[in-house]
Parts: sequence; structure tokens; C-alpha cells
Amino acid sequence: MSSALDQSRPVRSGEELDVARLEPYLLEHLPGSNAPLTIEQFPSGYSNLTYLLRLGDQELVLRRPPFGNQVKSAHDMGREYRVLSRLCKVYAPAPRPLLHCDDPTIIGDAFYVMERRRGVILRKPTPPPELADHPDLVRRLCESFIDNLAALHTLDYAAAGLGDLGRPDGYVERQVTGWSKRYADAKTDDYPEVEQLSEWVQANRPDDSGAALVHNDYKYDNIVLDAHDLTQIVAVLDWEMATIGDPLMDLGSSLAYWVEPGDAPTEHARAFGPTMARGSLTRRELLEAYAARTGADVSNMMFYYCFGLFKLAAIIQQIYARYRRGVTQDPRFASLNMMVQSLGRRGIDAIAKDSI
Repeated sequence: MSSALDQSRPVRSGEELDVARLEPYLLEHLPGSNAPLTIEQFPSGYSNLTYLLRLGDQELVLRRPPFGNQVKSAHDMGREYRVLSRLCKVYAPAPRPLLHCDDPTIIGDAFYVMERRRGVILRKPTPPPELADHPDLVRRLCESFIDNLAALHTLDYAAAGLGDLGRPDGYVERQVTGWSKRYADAKTDDYPEVEQLSEWVQANRPDDSGAALVHNDYKYDNIVLDAHDLTQIVAVLDWEMATIGDPLMDLGSSLAYWVEPGDAPTEHARAFGPTMARGSLTRRELLEAYAARTGADVSNMMFYYCFGLFKLAAIIQQIYARYRRGVTQDPRFASLNMMVQSLGRRGIDAIAKDSI
């Protein structure tokens, strides 16, 4: 069994939940549950907050928006709950949701509760011992990673009852316009490369390539792996940005997270998982594997990759802005401005070299 099982920790100061109000609410709405309620927190992640609830002999997971959130549409607990309610019936890695609450008097905001899926989450650039000296295993993990994204994109979302989740027509245009505005609204410092990247994606926006159910944040630290076989994906987490849209936009976001050993040293610090481990597929190899599995035309992938970098810069800028404004005290956020800057530089460099 892997030594890298995802573990909860004591709740961070300022992010506590009201046990006295939450416990009776859960006991009332979850049949068969028993007291007492104890709460810990999964400390990783930069957006919605995730807690481990121990309710009697049950282990559950609670998700709520970040404290100080000012972008309500990006943290819609009811929407995420509805997506999982339908998706879990047709897509095995989707956890089963159990309860949604939109009453802010319980814990101060809306939330939902879902089943816990135990396993390994690869959050650090350094691979765990089970992968470090096994490049063949790393390669099979990468293949599983991209195969699973291809499976999601080829899912019959209408048959799953998710046809009303989004508006695929004009999706690319709305994403480019929307994230450009969000970045501008959250701006705290001047980053010329990010500004250039924003201008480039706006000037080079293609028409929609198709429509699929897209996750919009698919990366290593949002997938749970089988502790006994790290090539098997047992859960995909964080569906807050899922919608119906252009699947290549989703792929571009995943590639934006994927740091390679040959990237600039400043890039290495922002790797979300061991994408640089010996045996890993390159971004180009991931792209080719995806095309082979889906038949997608990926000839214009430079746009989707660069948009993925810009969107990630905008997301991180929003988080950093919350820290600068004092609405969150999480010390991990103090240097996120450096990550924003590095993402802009990566995009401009990719465009200059015409290579992802």
C-alpha cells in the first residue's frame, strides 16, 4: 500500500466550522447517522475548502466556498452537487454526493456533503517511493491520466442528464472574455507577460472545436489513485468549474499544469504533482495520446495551451488578491504572485518557440 495516502489535518485557524450547529443538521438529514461529529481539514487545494467529517462511525467529506469569496458563480455548491448527483451514475470516478445545504446559518455559507473516496493524491513535484524508481509505472500512470480525461470527454452527457449544464455555442469566446475580465478585476501588480498573453489569446481565439462535459481543473492533485495500484484512478475531485464546452479548452488547462524537466527552473516550483518524474509523458506525448484516443484535431493546440496558462494565472491572481486584501490568512498564498508571473512568461516563451 502506498505511503502517500491523502490525510486530513487539524482545521486551519479562521476556517473552523460550527460543530454545535452542523452536527444536529447532519443527524437530521442523513438517515442512520450517529453522533459525535468531529472535523478535520484537507489542507491542500487553493479554492473551495474541503473537510473530513467523522460522524459516528462514518467518514464523509464536506465542501464549502472559501471564506471571503466574492465570486459566487465560481463556488456554486448547489451546482457542483447537481453535477455529481447525475455524473456518479455513469462515470465511476465521480464521488456520490449525499446532502446539499443552502442555508448560510449552519456554517456561514452553502455546502454539500459527499462520500469519502480513500486513496493517494499526488500533490508534490517529488514522486512517492512507489514511483520514484519505476519509470514504467510512471508512464502507465500518465497514460491512465490522459485516458481518463478522454473518457470524460467522450461521455454522452445528454444521456446522463447533464445537457442543460452549459451553453456550448460560443464557449471559447465567453471563456476568453470572462477570464480576461476576472484577471483585470483581481489585478494587484503589473505583469507585462501576463498582459501580453491575455492580448494574444484574445487575438487568436478560434471557433469552438466541439462540445463535451469538461472538468476545467483536471490535474494530478484532483485525482485519487488506488493505494495498491497507482495507475488506477478511483476518484476525480473538485467539479466546481465543470460545464459543457470545448474539450480542447479542458485539455489545454491540463497541459498548462504539466511542468517538464526542461522548463525554466522558475517553472518547477509550480508543478501540481510529479509531472517531472522519470518516465513521465511530455506535454506533446499527452497531446498525441489524447488525439489517438478521441480522434480530435489538435493542430491548433498552441491557443488552448496558452489560454490554459492565462486562465491558471487569472485563478491564482484571484486567490492572491484575497490574501492581499486580508480576507484569508493562509501563508501558502503569500508568494502566489510569483506563480502568476511565471505563467505569463511560460506562455510568451511557448508562443515565441511555437512549441508547447
